[in-house]
Amino acid sequence: MSREVECNTERMSLQRAFARGFVVAGGLFWIIAAFAGRFFYNEAGTAVATRDAVYPFAATVAILVIGWTYERLAAVLLFAGASGVIAWGIMFGWELGLWFLMSVVLLAPMLIAAVLFLLAGRMEDACALEQLKASEPPLVPGGTRA
Repeated sequence: MSREVECNTERMSLQRAFARGFVVAGGLFWIIAAFAGRFFYNEAGTAVATRDAVYPFAATVAILVIGWTYERLAAVLLFAGASGVIAWGIMFGWELGLWFLMSVVLLAPMLIAAVLFLLAGRMEDACALEQLKASEPPLVPGGTRA
């Protein structure tokens, strides 16, 4: 049983805004964490800490840029990133507390943003289909278009 998706531009915009918000919030957390972890705990210099913070910054910017027009690609990248985090945790044998922390601050925002990007992309397809149907001339008796 297939359900038709109705075009709702306000809902689509809200989904996109929340998806971008989750990407920005997660990115900010990891930029700050990467910098602070290296600077304060490893007592590395500012240059080394900044270099480490560039990676989550670049990933965040890339997802935002891609997600601006290609929601499904951004969702796939976020799902792949979440899968990578799970593989990372398995490979390094994280303990339960670290799994919980990473699930809250990394996995959940990535997965929520991915789902929201997918929903926005689906809604955009529905709106495009609705516009296409509206632009077609109506059928006249006899099976021809007017």
